[in-house]
Amino acid sequence: MKRSPFFWPLLAFTVLVAAFLIVPVAMSVLAGLNTNYFIGLSSGLTLQWVVKVWTDYQGPIWLSLGIALGCLALTLVLGVPLAYVLARKQGPVARTLEEMLMLPVALPGLATALALIVAYGAVGGFRSHWSFILVGHVLFTLPFMVRAVLAVMNAIDMRTLEEGARSLGASFAQRFFGVVLPNCRSGILAGSLMVLTLSIGEFNMTLLLHTPFTQTLPVGLADAYASLRIEVGSAYTVIFFIMIVPLLIALQWVGRVPQGR
Repeated sequence: MKRSPFFWPLLAFTVLVAAFLIVPVAMSVLAGLNTNYFIGLSSGLTLQWVVKVWTDYQGPIWLSLGIALGCLALTLVLGVPLAYVLARKQGPVARTLEEMLMLPVALPGLATALALIVAYGAVGGFRSHWSFILVGHVLFTLPFMVRAVLAVMNAIDMRTLEEGARSLGASFAQRFFGVVLPNCRSGILAGSLMVLTLSIGEFNMTLLLHTPFTQTLPVGLADAYASLRIEVGSAYTVIFFIMIVPLLIALQWVGRVPQGR
C-alpha cells in the first residue's frame, strides 16, 4: 500500500507532540528515583524517596483515594439519573439546567471553593471534615459524568428501546436497570474515568478547602516541592501513578467484560 506524501511529516509531528507531553512526566518520575537529582543518574537509582513518601505521607494518599472513590459513587448516583432526565425531557428548561451544571467547571476552582466556605464554612465541624472537600469535588466532576452519559443516551434511540420494554410489561425499574443502563455502559465508564482522575489530581479547589488535617495528595505534592527536596516531590508523582494507573486499568477491564443477557 502506497503511503501518502504527508504520512512521514505527520508521523514526525505526532512523535514530537507525544515527546513534548511525555518527556516532562518521565523526567519527574526519574527524579523521584534518583539518589540526588542535581547530580543525575550518576548518583544512582533508589527507592528511598518513594518509601519516605509512602511512610511519612500515607494520610494524604489514602484520603485522596477515599475522596476520589466517594466522589465516583456520588456522581454515579446523581449524574446517571440526571442525564436520563435531561435526555427524556427535551426543552429550554432542560437545556438551561444542563448549562447551569457546567458553571463549576467554567468558574475558577478557587471561586467555587470560596463560595462553599462562605455558604457552609460555619456549619458545625463540616469545614474541618474531609467531606467538605468531597462536596467540592462532586460539584466539579458531576458535569463530566452527566455529559459523558448524556452523549451516549442522545446517540441511541432510548425512547424506542424503553417503549419496546414497556410493551412487554417491564416496570420502570426494569427498564432503567435492564435497558437504559446497559446501553449507556460506555458513557458511564468514560465518565467514571474522568471523575476518578480529576478528583485524585484536583488542586485549585482543594488548596482552599483543605485544612492541616485534611491534606490531599496534590496539596501534599505542592508542599513537598515548595519546602522539601525535589526528589521527595517527584516521589509523590511516582506514588500518584501507582495509585491512578491500576484504577484506570481496572475500569477499562470492567468496560470490556461481556454483558450478560
